[in-house]
Amino acid sequence: MSPLALTLLIFAIMLLLMAVRVPIAIAMFAAGATGYVLQAGWLPLANFLNTQAFARFASYDLSVIPLFILMGNFATQGGISKALFEVASGVMSRFRGGLAMAAVMACAAFGAICGSSVATAATITSVALPEMKRHGYSGRLATGTLAAGGTLGILIPPSVPLVIYAILAEQNIAKLFAAAMVPGLIAMAGYMIAIGVYVRLVPGHAPDHEDGPKLTARAGIAVLPIAIIFLIVFGGIYGGLFTPTEGAAVGAAATFIAALLRREMTWGKFKHCFYATAEGSAMIFMIFLGADLMNAALALTQVPNQLAAVVGSWGLSPLAVVGAILLFYVVLGAVMDELSMILLTIPIFFPMVMGLDFGMPKESVAIWFGIMVLMTVGFGLLAPPVGLNVYIVNGMARDVPIGESYRGVMPFLISDTLRTLLLLFFPPISLWLVKYIG
Repeated sequence: MSPLALTLLIFAIMLLLMAVRVPIAIAMFAAGATGYVLQAGWLPLANFLNTQAFARFASYDLSVIPLFILMGNFATQGGISKALFEVASGVMSRFRGGLAMAAVMACAAFGAICGSSVATAATITSVALPEMKRHGYSGRLATGTLAAGGTLGILIPPSVPLVIYAILAEQNIAKLFAAAMVPGLIAMAGYMIAIGVYVRLVPGHAPDHEDGPKLTARAGIAVLPIAIIFLIVFGGIYGGLFTPTEGAAVGAAATFIAALLRREMTWGKFKHCFYATAEGSAMIFMIFLGADLMNAALALTQVPNQLAAVVGSWGLSPLAVVGAILLFYVVLGAVMDELSMILLTIPIFFPMVMGLDFGMPKESVAIWFGIMVLMTVGFGLLAPPVGLNVYIVNGMARDVPIGESYRGVMPFLISDTLRTLLLLFFPPISLWLVKYIG
């Protein structure tokens, strides 16, 4: 069997297993194991698994993932989301579409202490959706807004996918977080502009005049712990007081204390936080193992190296190559989640991109490319047929057809496209904050 045919077989096995709803980690593991055995045999596969599993999971850097997940779970179970939405809606209630804009702001603020898009979407939806329905928002706009706002959970640091990229690309996590800050805020502003334009061009999906909740001192005080946690975590990281891993631990502890002070944390919720963290971390680590095996099988075929050589021989500009890679991520996002995409493709695409001349230092290229990947995989959280965030939000709005939710995210996908093009052609937008990080 030729290397190209074997590569196609590996991907066919993975996609077939995914189509019959086999967990993606198992699908990648099975496809990788098949390709590895066909090329090297059973004994080399056993030796690879014997060494690779320990080498991967013994990495100290990986401990930042369960810590940020735990931090997000404490925030979710601690009732912090309600305070965020109350403050945001008090600020934005004077504008048409204000509650939808407030939901986006709440998602951004919650994402600053969470790191998960699904958790952000589900948590803010539970608070904002009833209010938006009560004020006369259509199911299309309400669910579309909340699904899109949920992506800010990974676009604004801390971000679990960005941590995984940092580990795979061997880049500084703190610098990647700094690089993601401005693009994340641009994403939030873009979504709010999309709402403002939509409610004016397509009447009937939001009330003409809103009588939302007013901003009160009590609500403002309720969100102070969130601001303090953010300042402690990121101020400590960038101030050199602790590493990102230590910052994640401090953030988790601070979020737990904030939840206790709000008197929202019961013993049942406390246990749920750790169970959910264990489940989420186990899923990510299993995807790590499956992706490692699949990438090893692909490396044996030499097809990734040949592909890089072919792309280099085309004489395309570096930006055109990155643009083609981002388009591939958009297509791949129709069948895979963001973590799987990053784990499967970065070992292939990262060396290819690093071999191109962008007129920037290699570290700057690596950081900018990571932000571009992060922005693009967020696209896959909204686009059909998968659109994981859409499924999560739509499942909580049982009276809204899934087709309406997909139509609701279209204005936000347009915003995503414009933002991605802006960051692609103007890398300094992502990099200017990084220069202040030692």
